[in-house]
Formats: sequence, C-alpha cells, structure tokens
Amino acid sequence: MLVGVDLGDARHFDATLDELALLADTAGDRAVARVIARRKAPDPALFVGSGKADEIKELVLAHGAQGVIFDQALGPAQQRNLERHLGVPVADRTALILEIFAQRAQSHEGKLQVELARLQYVATRLVRRWSHLERQRGGIGTRGGPGEAQLELDRRMLDERIKSVKARLQKVKRQRDTQRGQRHRSGTFRVSLVGYTNAGKSTLFNALVKARAYAADQLFATLDTTTRSLWLQELGASISLSDTVGFIRDLPHKLVEAFEATLQEAADADLLLHVVDASSPVLQEQRDEVERVLREIGAGEVPQLIVYNKLDRMDPAPRQAQDWVQRPDGRWVPRVFVSAHDGRGLDLLRRLMAEAARPEGWAAVLSPPPVDLGTPPAALTDDVRFLPLPEPGSDAGPSVGEAWADHGQTAASAADPALGPVDLTLPSAHP
Repeated sequence: MLVGVDLGDARHFDATLDELALLADTAGDRAVARVIARRKAPDPALFVGSGKADEIKELVLAHGAQGVIFDQALGPAQQRNLERHLGVPVADRTALILEIFAQRAQSHEGKLQVELARLQYVATRLVRRWSHLERQRGGIGTRGGPGEAQLELDRRMLDERIKSVKARLQKVKRQRDTQRGQRHRSGTFRVSLVGYTNAGKSTLFNALVKARAYAADQLFATLDTTTRSLWLQELGASISLSDTVGFIRDLPHKLVEAFEATLQEAADADLLLHVVDASSPVLQEQRDEVERVLREIGAGEVPQLIVYNKLDRMDPAPRQAQDWVQRPDGRWVPRVFVSAHDGRGLDLLRRLMAEAARPEGWAAVLSPPPVDLGTPPAALTDDVRFLPLPEPGSDAGPSVGEAWADHGQTAASAADPALGPVDLTLPSAHP
C-alpha cells in the first residue's frame, strides 16, 4: 500500500503517487491501494496521526497488503510505531530507493557506494530496536542490560563496516581521479549526460556512440558510469562522453554522498547534456530537481546544453529544432529537441557539441538571444526569429549564435500546445 502526505509543499508532494508506484514496481512490489493524507505538520508519533493510521490499517486488512510504503522520509521512531500499529512492515521513500539501487548495482564501485548508503541509513534506525530487553538486568554489579549491550555491539559493528567501506571507496575515488586526470592532460573535451531517471540518457548515449550500455524503460536502469569516445566529424576529433546515474525527487542526501565518486564525473565535465523527458507532464519539476542536485555536487556552474528527448512521443511536435531556455539562475542556454529512439535531431546535437568543443567555441554556442537577459521568456515575441535549419547533406548552415536572426518562424515556446501540430524534419543518422 502506498501513502502520500501533503504537508503544503508542492515541490515534495505527488498527489497521484505515480512515481512512488513506479519505484515500488521497479523494486518488485505491486501497489494494491493508494492513500493521501493532508496535515500541516507530521505527527511526531505516527507521522499521519492516529485517525489516518487506523484508516490505513483497515485498508491493509481489506486488501491483504503485506507492507506500507510512505512517499516521505520517516523518522526511526515513527517507522517503529507505524509497524506496531499497522502490523506489517513499513518503509519510506529513502529505503525504497536504496533497495532499488542495491538490486541495480553491477560494478564493484556501485555495490560499495550502495552498501555505504544503506549502512548509514540503518545506523539511524538502531535506536531502541532492542527496547524489549531494556528492563532485563544481568545481575549484581552489572551496568545496563542485554538491550544496551546488543545496541552498542550493533553500533560498533556498523561503525567498523562503514569505515571499511569508506576506505575502499576512497581507493576507488583515487583511481577515478587518476583516469580523469589522464583525460584532462590529453586535452579531450569531456561531456557528461545528466538528467532525471528514465529520461532516456542511456538510450541517447547508445545512439550517439553506437554502444550497448544497458537501457530500459524503468527507473534507475543505469547506476554505473560508462565513458566512451565519440568521434565528431564536424570537429575532426573525438570527445569523451559519459553516461551517469539518474536523479529523482528527494534523492537521499546520504546516497548523493555515497555516489560522490560517480557523480564527480559530472562536476568535472566541460559540458553537461541535461537530458529531459519531453513527454513528461512534470518535466519542469524534474528539470528543477536535477538543477538542485547539480548544485549540491558542485556541478551547478558547468555549462549546459538542454536536450529534450523523446521527440517521437511529443504531440504536437515543436516548431523549432533548437531554441533557448532559461536556467533557474536566469542564464540562457541552448535547447535542442531529439529522439534517441528514431535518430531525429542527433545530427544537430553532434554539431552543437562540436561547436562547443572548439577553442572559444562555447562562448559562441552560449551567445544569448538578442533580448535583455532580465526580460522574462514571455517577452519573446514575433520580432525574435530563427533561421531555418540546413538541408540534410549541406555543408553549411547557421551557427547556433546566428539562429536568432530575423528570418523564419517565431521563437515562441517550442513545446506550447497552442502552436498546433507542425512537421519537424531534421537531418538524421537514420534516414
């Protein structure tokens, strides 16, 4: 059974619980019912209050549910009280994500990172787990009881294991730093794919470098960073392209810390391809969450190219193959529409990466549109126009910086349904 609690913060509440249901399905669970509660603040004992807890218990019995998953993070005492009250195991969003990561991790590094995050999570839940032994005494002259002894033993074992895993991860981090240093000294332009989970990063990665990295229509299909060399004909050289783990709303902070070695790939990149699921009804919320995590890992200042993927699922199709959008800090960045599935837009994406990789090229790619940067996007009207894209096979076309010339169609929002369906023909690697 799935439970979501609306505490008045829309950024951290999903009224449909669809994402939680997808997470549960990914972990191998099937949702039999969904419950929504609304509170001004969490109840200290049961998180949802005694009345709602009684309602959830009745539904658990009616549906024969074998567990309850909350969409918010629960405190150790709240989790324990709920399990006693409901009579079934209770997990929160953090525990569910950690379980998925444990199932998905394939490499030695990935397994170590997940183990560290799980150990740190379990360590916060040791308190009073042995409370049933607290009143037992060992005898004359003893201090405490078996409960205290067991609690201290568990805590000591966990601390020792956490230290051991951290030491092994530090060794892995040094190896990754050495590899990144070699790529940096070679002068290779480094590009990393980042984005919300299931945005199609691995599919796009495979389409660009002709690799066979695991890709599936599921959450967290990829945990381990994969790096390949990508030859760009327009540049006449190769660049380094890395596929990284996807982000998700309320990604546990300890998990971000544990995956520091993996996420560092994004922080050290010369360019980030921020991949967005263009067909998602909550794409703006997903973009904002990715930006938040990027700031948290020190990658907020890395130049970005926004890639709206899954063009094949967009209806209506956008008028423009490339336009501009604003990041949360107000900076304008290029946006390109592609379909990793059928190849549309990939030639344009390669051209943009090649232009960004040239000496002084990124400044040209990031040339902002000819409007005041303080002007809101709504001010982009008919007097701001695009040049048409070059025909397939042509040698020349407008540069990204020139795309804001007074010719062609308007630069209104490229995905605005009010614009009506428009055919989009792009140079493609799959004619």
